[in-house]
Amino acid sequence: MTNITEIKEQLSLLKQEAYIKQEQNTLPTKIESTIGFLNNCAVSLRFVLSEKENILFAVLSVVIISLVYFFGIQILDWIPEDIMADSSNNKDNILLDVIITIWSFLCVGIAAYPLGILTACMGASYLLRFTGNTSSIVECIKIAMPRAGTIGIFSWIDGWWTFVRILERLPKKNDRTPLTTKLRNEAIYQTWKAASLGFIPALICGRSLSEACQDSLSLLSKRFSILVKLRIGYSIICWIVGIGTYIGIHYLLFYLPLNHQIHPFYFVVGLPISIALIIIMVIFRPLYIIAACRIYAFYIREKNIPIRLPQPSSKFFSSLVAFGILVLIVGTLYLYHNELGEYLFPLIRNSK
Repeated sequence: MTNITEIKEQLSLLKQEAYIKQEQNTLPTKIESTIGFLNNCAVSLRFVLSEKENILFAVLSVVIISLVYFFGIQILDWIPEDIMADSSNNKDNILLDVIITIWSFLCVGIAAYPLGILTACMGASYLLRFTGNTSSIVECIKIAMPRAGTIGIFSWIDGWWTFVRILERLPKKNDRTPLTTKLRNEAIYQTWKAASLGFIPALICGRSLSEACQDSLSLLSKRFSILVKLRIGYSIICWIVGIGTYIGIHYLLFYLPLNHQIHPFYFVVGLPISIALIIIMVIFRPLYIIAACRIYAFYIREKNIPIRLPQPSSKFFSSLVAFGILVLIVGTLYLYHNELGEYLFPLIRNSK
């Protein structure tokens, strides 16, 4: 399996170079992006309806995210009320923040591995058809699994950046972050997402880690307008669904007063969040992924880069072992959270 440090370094370099290229180009308007995204969706929809295994991959993605979400918020139920009250009153506690951050990072990792494989399966479905082969659930898995290690690490890094970005977007009391900083962070994130659209398709076309990064950057350079329109259009759809979810949460909480209890609050809002996930992950994300694979496939055909779909191998066992170890670590923390709390919570109180 590819070294984790190497993947992180390559992706960080891709992120930096992508932002430089973004500054050198004119971004399309939101209307142009939305129209471009919908046009791509129309083409992708015909494919998804003909290869319905993509719907299964999308539904499984929703199930995984929902399960990990409800599992992850359990930590809020373990933390004593007095500590949570201090946190709610904006009293900083570095140790508590570190504990929650580590737990969140591990939970993102638990979700990232299967989500990455399912995303790769969607791409494999299109590439199988593109190369004149028959797409099926089994064939898609056969293509995705040999690169599962690299795809899983990429998905973990990408998922964590996305998780942090979502937290930064949430409304905060006494938020003094300059608007220019917020806009710059958003621009960097959106550029990264556009630049990385070619990464997984490149991997499942048989490209190495460095070649996949080079292809992604080259694709952004040569197909800047269409990729950015696809990304911004998808982001706008997500924002619309997100705003609707935010309104739904406030409406729901109006009828379900929770007396400022943190864990019940996040448990209740999990329902509208799950509905939003169904809308995004089942309806729009497959179209988004297929569109990205289609753009990449025609790009490498134009460049005469051969498509070598990965063949089944034993390499994916190392990634399964690594994922199993991660699950074991998280499971152990879950089983022994009471014992850990007896040691950690007094330290948190003393660190105020």
